[in-house]
Amino acid sequence: MPYSNCRSPQGLGLSKIGKSCPLDVVVVDRYHSLPLRFIPVNPKKGVIRVSTDLNIMFPPNITCPHHSTVWKLDSFQVSKGRFVSTGGVKGNPGRETIGNWFKIEKYAGAYKLVYCPSLCPSCKDVVCENVGMLVDEKGNHRLALSAVPFQVKFLKA
Repeated sequence: MPYSNCRSPQGLGLSKIGKSCPLDVVVVDRYHSLPLRFIPVNPKKGVIRVSTDLNIMFPPNITCPHHSTVWKLDSFQVSKGRFVSTGGVKGNPGRETIGNWFKIEKYAGAYKLVYCPSLCPSCKDVVCENVGMLVDEKGNHRLALSAVPFQVKFLKA
């Protein structure tokens, strides 16, 4: 479970923002956060390593039972940034799933999440960016591509 290094620990959860399903990834207080699962591009390795392409997903959600909880970049480009949503595809590296791949990187004594897929030929054209927190026009604290990373530490769920 990620949380920031501020005094009030934070975690990640799901919320309906502007549409019913799929759900968006939001920053919540730690007591309302959900566990995450990390699935490397080669799941047979059994270990999650930094700088490795991986899918990130929440447990199945009863609010949107027919939608995947795998993270993906929202296809809608907004003026403030590109948000992280769910509805992605687990595995299946390629052009169609390029927005579903993230990495964990070391950062300032902890870690950060980045969007920087490197698992397919078309990934060469991707500009790597940090996953940070942005506050949208309605006050929702959402994960999005950002110049400022959302610092995370991991707790066993």
